[in-house]
Amino acid sequence: MLLGIDLGTSSVKAAVMTDAGLVKDLVSAGYLVSSPATGWAETDPADWWQAVRKAVGGLAAEHRRSITAVGLSGQMHGVVLTNEDGRPARPAILWPDGRAVAELQLYRSLSPRLRGQLVNEPAKGMAGPSLLWLKRCELQRYETARWALQPKDWLRMQLTSEVRSEPTDASATLMFDFQHDTWSNDVLGELGIRPGLLPDLVASAAPAGNLTETAARELGIAAGVPVAAGAADAAASLLGHGILEPGRVLLTIGTGAQVSSVRTSLQPDRVGRTQLHRTIHAGKWYSMAAVLNAGLALDWVRGLFGVDWATLYRSASAVPAGAGGVSFLPYLVGERMPRLDSSARAGWLGIGLNSSRDHLLKAALEGVAFSLRDAVEAIEASGIPVKELHVAGGGALDGHWRQMLADVVGKCLIAASSPAGAPRGAAILAGLASGLFKSAAPTLEVEVVAEPGPDADAYVEIFGRYRALTSAAADP
Repeated sequence: MLLGIDLGTSSVKAAVMTDAGLVKDLVSAGYLVSSPATGWAETDPADWWQAVRKAVGGLAAEHRRSITAVGLSGQMHGVVLTNEDGRPARPAILWPDGRAVAELQLYRSLSPRLRGQLVNEPAKGMAGPSLLWLKRCELQRYETARWALQPKDWLRMQLTSEVRSEPTDASATLMFDFQHDTWSNDVLGELGIRPGLLPDLVASAAPAGNLTETAARELGIAAGVPVAAGAADAAASLLGHGILEPGRVLLTIGTGAQVSSVRTSLQPDRVGRTQLHRTIHAGKWYSMAAVLNAGLALDWVRGLFGVDWATLYRSASAVPAGAGGVSFLPYLVGERMPRLDSSARAGWLGIGLNSSRDHLLKAALEGVAFSLRDAVEAIEASGIPVKELHVAGGGALDGHWRQMLADVVGKCLIAASSPAGAPRGAAILAGLASGLFKSAAPTLEVEVVAEPGPDADAYVEIFGRYRALTSAAADP
């Protein structure tokens, strides 16, 4: 058995996969994202570790006893500032965080040559700007820190006592040289970031240590098993769904959402609507249109009205398309789609005396669905045709919601037989690191789960209304 651990934004998932590539057991455990100041997003890494213990401990005992290797995936862009022994110097700064505004100008002032090494446009919430904020605002912590780690790399340190990173996460930090496939010492020097804060890079499928006695005892699995370097969750999800070559497009919906597709050539997006990151394979990349306010916005709406997820999703079919003229802009945190670092704010528009709770819930679903359509169109504009969408993630399971997405996006939706894409990808990396697999695990069966229906035509016009509102809301 292989163990894949996916360290997400609000929960961790632990999956046990067989040698044949079948996920036999999946357990999740949640934790909070705190916002101690406006626009901040943090989590205490100790909460991650407690959740990992709970999730792995919740797996069937016979499965835990059979685990022969461990692989990791995790949320991208974060910064975990630690001491020599891995103890966090402060809470982790996460990808929805919006504090590093002034630091973006430092990136924009880089020479064209250095900007070219980074490929992607600078944005708040990415590790490089967040690290520069720590240097400016928490200098003592920055100067005394030994490591600046990505979330899953911090977790691996707890498992193995070894410090490593790998290219899929590194490529999303704004500190990575795409041409040379390693950290950009030139950029680090120009920005004044200590290169020694960043760990050495190894291949995603390489063994990056062995499970320590202490960690094994806390998790209830055998000590000494190899632990793979792992991958960023978007790259792991592509792997877990068997999307290793160009041609297929994956829509993953969790706290955030991503539309991604593999490329075999390094093709930056010159208009900055999509990002480019490294896959687990050298010489392959994936274009990604990232939506920050997906499940994050819907969970906020759900909590505001005190309804469960089933009630929220049922509103998709309870109210006609257009939500009775009510629109919702989902920008609770600064957005990357439809425009980078949009200053637009969240809220409902068009509410009248005839508006019910279901109208507002339906409008929230539509607002997120429209932002996902924006992301799909951005991928298409980058030169990648989108004939159909493979859907993944915990936020893409409900049938009512899937039908609305198919109607709004105007694409057929396909889902794999196992929804555990990123944890399965992490488990595949465990199999590669241990030598069990020589290449990726067997692919999953897929089926059509939604096709554009009668509402698809209506949503063409309604999407135009949304586009006009987002443009007006983003104007100064």
